[in-house]
Order: sequence, then C-alpha cells, then structure tokens
Amino acid sequence: HMLSIDSADGLIREARQVTSPNFDDRPPGCAPNLIVIHGISLPPGQFGGPWIDQLFTNALDSDAHPYFREIVGMRVSAHLLIRRDGELVQYVPLSKRAWHSGESCYAGRNRCNDFSVGIEVEGIDNAVYTDAQYKQLARAIITLKLAIPSLKHAPIVGHCDIANGRKTDPGPSFDWHQLHALLKSSG
Repeated sequence: HMLSIDSADGLIREARQVTSPNFDDRPPGCAPNLIVIHGISLPPGQFGGPWIDQLFTNALDSDAHPYFREIVGMRVSAHLLIRRDGELVQYVPLSKRAWHSGESCYAGRNRCNDFSVGIEVEGIDNAVYTDAQYKQLARAIITLKLAIPSLKHAPIVGHCDIANGRKTDPGPSFDWHQLHALLKSSG
C-alpha cells in the first residue's frame, strides 16, 4: 500500500520525523526530477544506534567513536533514510533541498541536490541489504512518483552514478534487479 505525502508541507505521514537544519530552498523553478539512492552506516560497517539521526541534526558526539572526529562539523542531510528493519525516517521536506550529495553531476547537470530527492539506505557496499529495505524503498519511490508530478519519470540512480570516482554507494551489493522488480510488480 501507498505512503501518504502531505503536499502542503512535503512530509510523509508514515515516516518518523527527525527535523534536520541542513536544508534550504531549491533554486527558483527547479522541481525535483531525479531520485538518488545512497548507502550509509555509522560508524562505518555498523548498523543501528542513534548516529545517523545525530549526524543529520548536527548533534554527533565526536567522542563516541574515533571516526566521528573526522566527520564532526559536516553539514549533511537526506530527505529519507530506510533503516535495516525497513523503518522510514524523514529529515527534510520533499519540497526543500537536502544536502546529500557533494560535487555531483547527472546527465551533464551539476549540483544534483538542486533537482533530486535523496534516499539513504542503511547498509554498506559489500553487505546484503534487507528485503524489508527493498520493500520500503519501492513503496517510497512509487509514492514519490505518484505524488510529485516532476518525479513521475525520474531516473533512479546510485550516489556512485552522480559522484563518479568519488563515491561507490549504494555499492555492488545493492540489488537493482530486486528494486526494479518490486517497482514493476506494483506499477
């Protein structure tokens, strides 16, 4: 079944809402028409814990893990996160620009944050993502494509596809066939 998006504020009702300060307005006349899938784990290779929420809300405790000292002070966010158990978390309204991609280019257009929706999936490049994650991801994408006209024909790409040579996520373990089969079966 579908998720429901409140078109007035760009929030998904079924998502756990964690408000990130790391967003701003999309450029004038710039509607989202690209969906970018990322992989994320904090600390790297570990799942669970409050760390992703903390990272996206600028509240990461740099003493909690040595790696956190390297990324403390980064101002980053995504629109959505899908945890290992399929939980959906929203950090930024869909109508706003999240800061999920650094230097990025898709089909000759730079600054992908301007025109994309970013979905983080909790995982790492070389570990299998969960069935619950693929199901929730497919649900989210179908909902986005139906609810937001500019996303109707949006390509779905990996972070690696827009940050060529710089990023590898969601990685070789991400099963694009499984995702597309789920999208097809409910489309």
